[in-house]
Amino acid sequence: MKAEPEGYNAAMSDFNLTNHFLIAMPSQQEGVFGGTLTYICEHNENGALGIVVNKPISLTLGEMFDQIHVPLHEPKLQKMPLHFGGPVQTERGFVLHDTEGEWQSSLRINDKLTLTTSKDILEALGEGKGPRHLLVTLGYAGWDQGQLEHEMSENAWLSVPASEHILFDLPAEERLPAAMALLGIDYATLSEEAGHA
Repeated sequence: MKAEPEGYNAAMSDFNLTNHFLIAMPSQQEGVFGGTLTYICEHNENGALGIVVNKPISLTLGEMFDQIHVPLHEPKLQKMPLHFGGPVQTERGFVLHDTEGEWQSSLRINDKLTLTTSKDILEALGEGKGPRHLLVTLGYAGWDQGQLEHEMSENAWLSVPASEHILFDLPAEERLPAAMALLGIDYATLSEEAGHA
């Protein structure tokens, strides 16, 4: 049996952040998660998996499709930015989408959202089929058993139930402030207060 991390609270084992946003606290500004909004796709006794949803990279979906030699016939998808999803497996694509279709390798998050990593979803998108709402990342964020609970107890993150509107309807730069607004907090105010603590 794996030893619990220092500071692990057994009462937090019932704590489930699946389908929540994690808002990086200003104390993380220097690290890879500085200024990020992360969507938690799975959180259980073994750990957690999430994708950062507000850090677009210079690569577009059209360029990625060229690289993997899959034709993309949907003009509106050509310019869609890919996102830095996290520091793990940054060469691998992760597609967060509404739950239309059956794919070879998918994690069903809830009755509305799925995370898919198999190429068949990209081929379907290229043909103008597939999900209507999607967000594509390279890489993901992962936490070992008890690690996220420990980070939450150390106030590294704020959490709030996720919103599909924020994920799919807002541009990347508006997602973090919109998630903060769900908590009734202005991120600029939070940053200033943390800096003066």
